[in-house]
Amino acid sequence: MSDFIAKQYQRSALDSVLTYFQQCHTLNSPGIAFTATTEYLWGKGQPYHRMEDFAADMPYFCLRVPTGGGKTWLAAKCAALVNTHLLRSEHSVLLWLVPSRAIRDQTLRLLKNRDTPLHAALAEAGPITVLDLDEAKSLARATLDTSTVVIVATVQAFNREDKEGLKVYQSSGALMQHFENLPEAQRNTLLKDESGTPPCSLANVLRLRRPFLIVDEAHNNRTQLAFSTLAAFNPSGILELTATPDTDTTPSNVLHSVSAVELKAEQMIKLPILLETESDWQKCLAYAVDRRDQLQAAADNEHGTGAPYLRPLVLVQAQARNRDKDTLHWERVLAELIENQSIPAEHVAVATGERNDLPEIEKKYSRGIADKACPVRFIITQQALAEGWDCPSAYILVSLAGTQSETAVEQLLGRVLRQPDASTRTSAALNQSYAYVMSSDFTSTASALRDRLVAGAGFERKAAEEFVQAGKQEQARFDLSARPGRIVVTPVVVPLVEAPQIRQLPKPLQNKMEWDRKTKKLTIQQPLTEEEAGQLAAVAGNDAERASIIQAGEISRTTALEVRLSPAEKGETLSIPAIGLWMQGALQFFDDPEVLDYPFDLSGYDACPTHDDLQALGMADRVASGGTINVTDDGRVKFGFIANLERDLGFSYKPEHWDELKLSAWLCRNLPDAGITHASKWAFVQVWLRNLLQKPGCDLARVNRQKFLVRGLLEMRIRELRKAAVKQAFQQVLFGEDRSERVKVGGEFQITFDPQAYAPNSDYTGKYGDYDFLHHYYGRIGDFDSKEEFECACWLDQQAAQGRIKFWVRNLVNKRGSSFFLQKADGRFHPDFICMLPTGVILIVEYKGAQGWTDAQDDRDIGGLWEALSDGKCRFVMARNRQWQDIDACLQ
Repeated sequence: MSDFIAKQYQRSALDSVLTYFQQCHTLNSPGIAFTATTEYLWGKGQPYHRMEDFAADMPYFCLRVPTGGGKTWLAAKCAALVNTHLLRSEHSVLLWLVPSRAIRDQTLRLLKNRDTPLHAALAEAGPITVLDLDEAKSLARATLDTSTVVIVATVQAFNREDKEGLKVYQSSGALMQHFENLPEAQRNTLLKDESGTPPCSLANVLRLRRPFLIVDEAHNNRTQLAFSTLAAFNPSGILELTATPDTDTTPSNVLHSVSAVELKAEQMIKLPILLETESDWQKCLAYAVDRRDQLQAAADNEHGTGAPYLRPLVLVQAQARNRDKDTLHWERVLAELIENQSIPAEHVAVATGERNDLPEIEKKYSRGIADKACPVRFIITQQALAEGWDCPSAYILVSLAGTQSETAVEQLLGRVLRQPDASTRTSAALNQSYAYVMSSDFTSTASALRDRLVAGAGFERKAAEEFVQAGKQEQARFDLSARPGRIVVTPVVVPLVEAPQIRQLPKPLQNKMEWDRKTKKLTIQQPLTEEEAGQLAAVAGNDAERASIIQAGEISRTTALEVRLSPAEKGETLSIPAIGLWMQGALQFFDDPEVLDYPFDLSGYDACPTHDDLQALGMADRVASGGTINVTDDGRVKFGFIANLERDLGFSYKPEHWDELKLSAWLCRNLPDAGITHASKWAFVQVWLRNLLQKPGCDLARVNRQKFLVRGLLEMRIRELRKAAVKQAFQQVLFGEDRSERVKVGGEFQITFDPQAYAPNSDYTGKYGDYDFLHHYYGRIGDFDSKEEFECACWLDQQAAQGRIKFWVRNLVNKRGSSFFLQKADGRFHPDFICMLPTGVILIVEYKGAQGWTDAQDDRDIGGLWEALSDGKCRFVMARNRQWQDIDACLQ
């Protein structure tokens, strides 16, 4: 759909994929490219884990996106990137693998429907053909030659043990056309049957076309059988999408990680989740009914002022039936809603194994349960709703089965997190989710709910701690599983003459106290509810001691508690002056070198392929485009992965037969650059191509075959020329004699840290030592790159304890709302730490080890300029080798 606008985190994820594909060719190794790309993106290169059974060094990476982040849309957008920047081919085969038939059917429907954002995203790859596995079994060669073919299936559908799965590997007359006149080199790569003959099977068609695999919910397909099945198709690469990537057994290569904080900031999910526990199941339901009425009133008020229609839904998780005892099964819950809560029967739907109203609702109403005419407000389920069922208007989860039913709770939580229309509402209540759980233990319930967000929805642990909050203030004091150290409990000691009968108490209550027989003192170590204090008092020896316990219980949940709030939670603001440039009479925020005013006319540059270009094209002393060569012990040439891939695709996808004029026109169209005139670009491309065609061993046929590679080389050359022009302009504008007239620090341009947007790729968890950072701006802190950097942070926090620093923050890289940067000619400088001094002065601290100092001159230059032009409002220091005195001098 043309009106669909990508969110910032989605654009960032796609930029990461683009950078990785480009690096695969630049560095000739997808493995090395992965480490280099993660270093460039996040300031810390990650090791590359190759997959057994697959071709060595195959592009294999993962996008980690929490529940509600739109993984499927991202996958569809990647299709064009795969064709253009990885395969460098007009068309390709995408094998789109999903975890279940329900998800398969939903994905097929959305990809085929031309009115969906999913189809529009996929169509950016050019002509597309979307098929299920049965349709693919009669796939025509012409379809493969003229479109990007997307085959949607489950991994299980390729199982040889299954009758239908076996057909993928058997000969089919409908597929014989794909195997006519195959070169011997291709025929030798095919799978063979028992007789040693390559069958004309779909599996072999896939091997010929080197499919790119998209694995949705990849954490569900990590068995050795699944890996060996996929390896049989000789894929050109694998993209995994999941909220919870494997990091231990068979680690995924996480290229880009989206945080729950980013989804909240981009209005994709409703957070926080306000949790209330209640031991009485009927009250639990009544609270949910009352909350839904409040949300409906808020939604109706907004609708009256032009907001979209909204009918908040309540999802109720009932208990399973049990022959031996009475349970809160769906019929009892239904009766309670209708008879005691006065809910009309048509407002309640049931979705269990015994009764399922949802399919009929989907048939009856054009938009299903979200349709304005649909009366349903409550859905009673037991284990889980059908996979693929989605309704962002679900706001409230009621669990009468407890949070121990992991799969059901994970799935139902996912249902209530999504934000309707991916847009925040005016009423704050409509931007939150709600959970009512039948339980008498808030602490353990909150902890279990956070565990499910981490394990199932893909939240970071620290984010889960912050985003599950008590719905009632009186329960907040029992939320000890929130950020560690946030609530400090002073133990309450009760002297008793007689030993209380603690063993008679429930185990969770026993764990909150300790009895010392020698001193005859009972120590209450965690806050007690009124109910728990009453239970404890009941096992005391006499009335006086019972009264003492009741009083101690009151103290444990009031004066014995200290809640530590971070500066961000206290309402402190952190805004850092940024650099602005006067350009063409207007002041512009300097966040992109392109704002620099510099001449750039390609006609003035040498338009001749370089020696490196000829190497990449296989016309110099290296063979094949982008590949490396090794020689085996017996003297045979062995190609690298990228070279082999391009060779195989060259066999499968026959090039056009364009003349020089057509090739030049195609290259110009596919080299988008708003800063270059068409005439300048046309002249440069024509001369470059003419010079290439004059090289020995080059002709039009070869350039037609390698046109995507040629386009990439031209793009790289233009990028290098532009970078040189930018660098020259950067030096002239920012460091020229008139810099004070053209450069401004602060004023209207400030980078402000969002109190709720801190989302590090990984949190510091104590690997360099335990330290309680009490003066960090946020309640969580991003990881450190080295022990020395950790020690620098400790030193800063100690200065804050002495009042020399008001608060400080571990700066993040490329994180919207929690990243400060200074723009350079060739990238951005993200300093390590930002300190707010008591005077309001901002101090930037960058720490370098012995090895990093030499390469950081440009960082020191831009940091020094920022300080010099700030009118004393900013200070910059780059420290090294634990020389804290350099930072100390800036605190004077």
